[in-house]
Amino acid sequence: MDFEIGDIVKLKKEHPCGSREWKILRVGADFRLQCMGCGHQVMMARRLVEKNVRGVRREE
Repeated sequence: MDFEIGDIVKLKKEHPCGSREWKILRVGADFRLQCMGCGHQVMMARRLVEKNVRGVRREE
């Protein structure tokens, strides 16, 4: 799957704040994601992101 910085991904599990959407801030072997609900940032391995993604939306 091809991911770009600024894409919004919908993940399988929701964040404790209730949001399932995350903005991609960094792409590589690890992804830096920012929760669209509360703004919390996390680092996740590419493998985990690709496994748990349910949809991708391009931000323009």
